[in-house]
Parts: sequence; structure tokens; C-alpha cells
Amino acid sequence: MLLKNFITNPVSPCDFSKTSFLTLFLLVEDLIVQYKKKGIPVAGIVVEPIQSEGGDNEASPQFFQQLQRIGVKHGAALLIDEVQTGGGPTGKMWCHEHFNLDSPPDIVTFSKKMQLGGYYMKPDLKVKEAYRVFNTWMGDPGKLVLLQGVLSVIKRDNLLSLVHKSGDRLYSGLKELEKEFPNLINSTRGRGTFLAVSCPNTKLRDSLVNSLKAKGIQTGGCGELSIRLRPALIFQPHHADIFLDSFRKVLSETK
Repeated sequence: MLLKNFITNPVSPCDFSKTSFLTLFLLVEDLIVQYKKKGIPVAGIVVEPIQSEGGDNEASPQFFQQLQRIGVKHGAALLIDEVQTGGGPTGKMWCHEHFNLDSPPDIVTFSKKMQLGGYYMKPDLKVKEAYRVFNTWMGDPGKLVLLQGVLSVIKRDNLLSLVHKSGDRLYSGLKELEKEFPNLINSTRGRGTFLAVSCPNTKLRDSLVNSLKAKGIQTGGCGELSIRLRPALIFQPHHADIFLDSFRKVLSETK
């Protein structure tokens, strides 16, 4: 019934939080088949490694592996959106490297830490006659020079290893705060320093974000309930301690 309702009315309320991965894969595959029958073949599947703006929602490596296999089966390319996760914050240069995919994604988009908006793809997806139209929207080649400098520093200073160390300290500290303040925060999650916690309601979440800002700490909200952490790659374990101490004070002061 869930599958039938979704196909006949794509905007019908489906509670995916209570839906098994198997059912979700059936939904995805059936949608691809239905569109093909209508003469509208699905060109690709677009997915974030961590659904960032939606609340830092995550899925297992097995989820992404199966999603890729469905795409291969039906000739749909897999595009992974690494705009937020790319560039090292999860402890690997690309978050999808955590997933042990059968083969690399067909297309990967990136921005933010990578200094410019761009993408790379498998050779068979390369445009045959690239640059026939060259205009303002093609990007800034000068940013490539900056990006080369960033990549050199990441390698020289072994920053991906630092992300793991700092992320472990931050994650374990957040889990401890969960135990101390179970009525205020929960569901610590993430990879590397790309972490988030959830709150019971939006009002409390916004209050905690504002209180942290008053103490000189920039965090952000995502989804309806989550506080996200996005420190720079040079963030060190002692910086994690400073944050955790301030967060503990904010939580202690919250009624």
C-alpha cells in the first residue's frame, strides 16, 4: 500500500523514518520503472552522503552500495553531492570513500572547502564538445590556484589525520554531554568533525545555538531539530575541549 500510494501520489505522506531500507529500495526501483513506462527514462540518482540541510541525516554504506546497484541495473548515473561533505571534514577527502562502493560515483559535485563550485565525472560522461559556450558562469580559473594551495596544505600538514583525532575527541565529548543532559540533546552522529546533535524541539535548538554564539562559538541549525558542527580542517583536539566546555556551560544554564 505504501508503494502504491507513493507511485500514484508522490506527495502523499510517507513516514520514511518507519520504512525499511528494503521498502525504500523497492520504491526507488519502482519509480524508475514507472517513469520508463511513461517514456521518461531516469537519467540519474542524486544523493548527499550526509543529508546536511535536512538535519544531518545519515545512511549506512550498504544503503549507498545498493542505491548504486539499482542505478547500474537501470542505466541511471549516480551523482553524489559533496558540496558540504567534500574536502576533508569527514576524515576522507570525499565522504563517499567511507562507503566502499562497487565503483566510483559517476559524477561528484563539490564546493565550499574546495574554493569553487565544480564537479568531476567518469570519462564516458565527458561532454564531447566542451567549452563551445564559455561565459561568466563557467567559474573562476583563478580559484584553481587557491585550491592547489589548499590541497598542498592538507597533504603537507596531514590534516585528514587531524580531522580523525579531533573528531573522535569531539564525538566522545558530545556523547558524554548527552548522558549529562538527556533532556536537552540527543543523537550525536557524523564522521570526522562533520557532526551534529539533535534537540527535543526547534525552540530549544535555536536557543542553544544563540547561547553558544553569545560565548563566541559559531554553530548552526539544520533540519528542524539539529545543531551542526562544521569546524575548519585545522581544528585540533584542544579546540574540541574548549567547545565542549562552553557547550556544557550553555547546557547547564538552560532551563
